[in-house]
Amino acid sequence: MKMERALVTVSDKTGLVELGKGLAALKVEILATGGTAKALEAGGVKVVRTETLTGFAELLDGRVKTLHPAIHAGILARRDLPDHAAQMKKAGFGQIDLVVVNLYPFEKTVAKPGVKLEEAIEQIDIGGVALIRSAAKNHASVAVVTDPSDYPALLEELRKTGGEVSEVTRQRLAARAFAATAAYDSAIARFLDSRYAGAGNGDRFPERLVLSYRRKQALRYGENPHQAAAVYVEQPEVPCSLASAELLWGKDLSHNNYLDFDSAIELAKEFGEPACSVVKHRNACGCASARTLVKAIEKAAMADSLSAFGGIVAVNHPVDIEAASAVMKVLKVIRRFDGIAAPDFTPDALALLKEKKNLIIVKTGPVTSRLPRHPLVRSVSGGLLVQERDAHHLTPDMLKVATKRAPTKKEEEDLLFAWKVVKHLVSNAIVLAKDRATTGVGSGNVNRVGSVITAVRVAGENAKGSVMASDAFFPFPDGIEEAARAGVTAVIQPGGSMRDEESIKACDAHGMAMFMTGVRHFKH
Repeated sequence: MKMERALVTVSDKTGLVELGKGLAALKVEILATGGTAKALEAGGVKVVRTETLTGFAELLDGRVKTLHPAIHAGILARRDLPDHAAQMKKAGFGQIDLVVVNLYPFEKTVAKPGVKLEEAIEQIDIGGVALIRSAAKNHASVAVVTDPSDYPALLEELRKTGGEVSEVTRQRLAARAFAATAAYDSAIARFLDSRYAGAGNGDRFPERLVLSYRRKQALRYGENPHQAAAVYVEQPEVPCSLASAELLWGKDLSHNNYLDFDSAIELAKEFGEPACSVVKHRNACGCASARTLVKAIEKAAMADSLSAFGGIVAVNHPVDIEAASAVMKVLKVIRRFDGIAAPDFTPDALALLKEKKNLIIVKTGPVTSRLPRHPLVRSVSGGLLVQERDAHHLTPDMLKVATKRAPTKKEEEDLLFAWKVVKHLVSNAIVLAKDRATTGVGSGNVNRVGSVITAVRVAGENAKGSVMASDAFFPFPDGIEEAARAGVTAVIQPGGSMRDEESIKACDAHGMAMFMTGVRHFKH
C-alpha cells in the first residue's frame, strides 16, 4: 500500500518542516490544520488545508477542527472491505494513509506553578486524541506518528520502500500511539483528581489509580544478572529527584545503584544546613550535618569507614573544590565509593572527582522543596500499594520529656538529628549519634534489641556520650539497657508500648534522658 495522503496536525513543531519536505519529495499529499499549515507553508511545503476538505472553517476558537466524517472516514475505512470502498466513493471521501499528530502540551501547562484551572482545561486535546485513536485502530492500513523522534526513521523507510510502511512499523507505531493517549489521559485524570480530590466523598485516594511513566533506559540488569530491568520516569518529571537527575560522569546506573542513590539523596534532603549521607544497600552507614560541607562529608564518611566501602554519597549543597578534596581525602581511607550525588558541581570539583575513573557522578539540580504529596507506590504480587510519603517533620515543641531528667540542649540537638536519620532506615532501626553525626547504625534486624547491639558494635568507643533514636517503641527495656551499658546518654522514641514505663524506669536508673514523639517511622 503506497502512501498517497497524510494528515499532519501538531502542537510541537519540532522537525515538522523536514518531515513535510520529505513527504512532498515522495509525492505524498499533505493535509494540515491552521497552525501546522502555516508552519509548513512558511517552510516552503505545499499543503491542503483541512477546511478545504471538510467545507468548514475551524469552529469555537479551534476547539473543532478535524472532527468531521471526511477526515475520520478517510482514516478508519478498511481497505480490504469493498463495502467500505463503495461508501467512501459515494460520499466523495478519499483515504488517509498517514496521520501525524502530537497533542496540546497539557502536562507542561499543569506543571507550571500556580496554573489556573481554566488554562489547564483549554489544553485538553479532543480532536488530536480522536485522530490518533482512529489511525491506531486502523493500523492494518494506516501509519500513525505521535512523536517527532519517529520522523527520521519513517522517512528513511518510505524512501527505501518507494513510499510504503511495513506492517511491523505500523504495529509498533500503533502501540506507541495508544500508549501516548493513555499517558495523556492519565495526566488529565491525575490533575483533575488533585484539584477535585475527595469531591463528594472525602476519599484521599482515587477509585482508579492512573500512572504515566516514560522509559528512560534499559538497565544492564536488575538486582541480579539474570533479571532484566529498566528505569521509567514519571511524567511530568519530579524536580530534584533521582529519575530526573543528570549523569555527569561514569557508567550508567544499575538497578541497585538507583535504589542506593535514591535513599542517599532523600536522606540528605532532610537537612537545611550542609549535610552528607553515605548509603550502602539502601541503609545509611553514615550521616552528618555541619556548618560546612567539608566537615559534613568527613564526619559522615568516617562514621563507619568499613561499611562505607562501595557506598553512595549524597550531599544537599553544591560541591566545590574544597568539598571534592574532602571526598578524595576520605577515599584514601575508605578506598572506594560507587557514586556521589549533589545539586551541582563546580568545574574544578568535577575535574578532581573525575580522577576516580569508576566513580559515578550525578547532578540532581537544586534542592528547592520536599514533595510530601508525591505518593509512594510499591508493587506487590498482583497489585500496588500506594501511600503518602513520610513527610513528618519533628519540631522541639512536639517533644515530650518522659524521664526525670530532660535532655540537655546539646543532647536535644543530636536527638533531633538522629530522628531525621532513623526515618530513612529499614526497620527495626536504631541510630546512635553525637555532634550531629551518626556513630553507629543498626537496621533491618528482626528484633529491636538486635539493632541496638549492632549500632553499639559499629560505634565502639564512640557510643560513649552518644544519643539514640529508635524508629518505633521499645517493646522491652532490653534495648535501653544495652545502650546504657555502652554509654548512651539520651533516647528519642515514639512511645506507645504497653511496657513504656519499664523503659522509662531503665532510663531513670541510668541517669538517661528520654523524649517521646508519639510518631512512628517504620520503613519496610
